[in-house]
Amino acid sequence: MARRRPWEVEDELWELIEPLLPKVERRFRYPGRRRLDDRKVLCGILFVLYTGIRWEFLPQELGYGSGMTCWRRLRDWTEAGVWPRLHELLLAKLQAAGALDWSRAAVDSSSIRAVKGGPKTGPSPVDRARTGSKHHLITDGGGVPLAVTLTGANRNDVTQLLPLLDAVPPVRGRRGRPRRRPDRVYADRGYDHDTYRRQVRAKGVRPFIARRGVEHGSGLGVHRWVVEQALALLHWFRRLRIRWEVRDDIHEAFLSLACSIICWRRLQRHQSLRY
Repeated sequence: MARRRPWEVEDELWELIEPLLPKVERRFRYPGRRRLDDRKVLCGILFVLYTGIRWEFLPQELGYGSGMTCWRRLRDWTEAGVWPRLHELLLAKLQAAGALDWSRAAVDSSSIRAVKGGPKTGPSPVDRARTGSKHHLITDGGGVPLAVTLTGANRNDVTQLLPLLDAVPPVRGRRGRPRRRPDRVYADRGYDHDTYRRQVRAKGVRPFIARRGVEHGSGLGVHRWVVEQALALLHWFRRLRIRWEVRDDIHEAFLSLACSIICWRRLQRHQSLRY
């Protein structure tokens, strides 16, 4: 039996994605070339996400359509808000399965080079002032991505602490009100600022942030490592290691799609352990 390629969409995952995609009716007069199947195009988008290949080099023999077709479909689905809804849906399924740990969360960031520039870029302080962007991520206590944001590489980490907390969607899946806030949030010295500590507390979240000017060994690393692992998983997708997109919304679409894939894998793992 042939092994399934990682960028090929499983039947169970496709059943979740298909209802989220906008429906396009074929024109009655002058219908033109038949529209390529959405599932195949999604496989082409995932192929680019996994391999980092340029759109124009997408192999035609795979049957996923041209790179331009995949790019246009990604643009249209991004404008329709498909990826945030998919991420929120998978988080709800993890919540229903009891696989989310809201007792704590962790935040961190990672800088990447932005080869072509564009919005949400800036001189990187860790790459000789070359143009770059920064991925900001918040995870639950088990390393499940709750939200991710994109900024210029010169943006200070602490300025994204509150936007990350606000970016966590209302997660349903259990009886009662949707959950949006963890009980605690852990961060490194880059987030050390008393003003932001007070603002985090005002949201009902207890901040545990390492302080500058003190010796290493605060003990927070035993909780923070999950977000570092999640960033490594994000950058396992080669398209996210370097920002090739001038349009920030397209790169953010790749980010959100990668988070959804990580959530889907975590859900499958949880279900396999359960049964």
